[in-house]
Amino acid sequence: MYDTIIIGAGMSGLAAGIRLAHFGQKVCILERHYTIGGLNSFYRLDGRDYDVGLHAVTNYAEKGDRRGPLGRLLRQLRFKWEEFSLSPQLGSRIAFPDTSLAFDNDLELLKSEIRDKFPGQEDAFDNLLSQILDYDDINDDNYPGSARGIVAATISDPLLIEMLFCPLMWYGNAREHDMDWGQFCIMFRSIYMEGFARPFKGVRLLLKNLIRKYRKLGGELRLRSGVQKIKIEDGRTVGVVLDDGEELEARKVVSSAGYFETMRMCEDCQSEKPSEPGRLSFVESISVIDKQPKDVGYPSTIVFFNDTNKFHWEKPEDQLCDIRTGVICSPNNFAYPAGEQLDEGFIRMTALANFDRWINLSESEYEREKIIWNDRLIESAARFIPDFRRHVKATDMFTPKTIQRFTWHTNGAIYGAPDKRLDGSTHLPNLFICGTDQGFVGIIGAIMSGVSIANRYLLRDDEE
Repeated sequence: MYDTIIIGAGMSGLAAGIRLAHFGQKVCILERHYTIGGLNSFYRLDGRDYDVGLHAVTNYAEKGDRRGPLGRLLRQLRFKWEEFSLSPQLGSRIAFPDTSLAFDNDLELLKSEIRDKFPGQEDAFDNLLSQILDYDDINDDNYPGSARGIVAATISDPLLIEMLFCPLMWYGNAREHDMDWGQFCIMFRSIYMEGFARPFKGVRLLLKNLIRKYRKLGGELRLRSGVQKIKIEDGRTVGVVLDDGEELEARKVVSSAGYFETMRMCEDCQSEKPSEPGRLSFVESISVIDKQPKDVGYPSTIVFFNDTNKFHWEKPEDQLCDIRTGVICSPNNFAYPAGEQLDEGFIRMTALANFDRWINLSESEYEREKIIWNDRLIESAARFIPDFRRHVKATDMFTPKTIQRFTWHTNGAIYGAPDKRLDGSTHLPNLFICGTDQGFVGIIGAIMSGVSIANRYLLRDDEE
């Protein structure tokens, strides 16, 4: 009998496991895949390590700064700042056809860019900042509401609105066209007010430290152990049934698989109508080049691009991918400690994709379309950064099919369902969700999600 079973060994599941094991609980994390991390993982191909999922860690804080999500998670999980070893970004851009906004981890740069390129909007932007700072993320009642409606009531320039939304939607929005006001505020703080960073060794370092601490505290991890069913008796979960038929008992269960997916695992799923799953999925091309990106004219950490003055954020219905908008990132372009730099240049490009079309391709069609769309995505990105194609010496690409394989999210939806379960509760008193469908996104958000569910529910006695 376990105190808690955790479904999924992603960032949120590992964080919940660490928090519980620290207080002496008997915890087991179950992972269907052969490795940890979900899509925030890495793989090795032709002698190279490739990060997937992680472009950058948001919510950056300098060493010694105890404010914000990063400071809280370090305290809650008993990590030292050095164990995350985060290096800040060099600088990023939002690139639209005739206007570009630079930003970094100091909000003053973005404010100065708005003053220069959108004269007359400075006071409106300061007003928006005040509303964002006043947002109370403890009170779930503040979360709903159209972010577009609220921002449009404050900022009058339509182009500035579209440009501000672009990075926020790309880095954590499961809802098409609009965002919940709470999600907008959370993402705005994490990107524009706190900013981007990256460990020199990438996501591998984060996962290594999380799993090492979890095991040191006595936590159990079982890979290749997918959950077929969540068992229920007398209105409570009593454990799980694995894909191979093995049954495990637990007093409480927490799932990072997504709300829709978790409800589908429940024995009584017919009595609980789940919300609609997410529709937004991605493709990503990873190019290895023979120079450092800055040496081919690309010094930015991340470029968020859109090829018209209206930002497109919706599932592409008529084709495999939508390359009108995208993200370009280089893991080389961070302020790493002196003497440290990746041996090869990497440029990653991400675009929206149609899960249904990708999943229904035959094997030969799938491999052919990957090559075609990899070339198209690089060509699209080359409109907004210097053309680096003659320097490419290796490429790889993942698709919605890859995302589903690593996360098991319906529709390959990285950000899960549009309707979030902010308190992590379900229809059962001892079954909870954490991660994406709780509304926590990004590396730091996912880790804090696991911590918050552990603190709120899993460390309490059943009688409470």
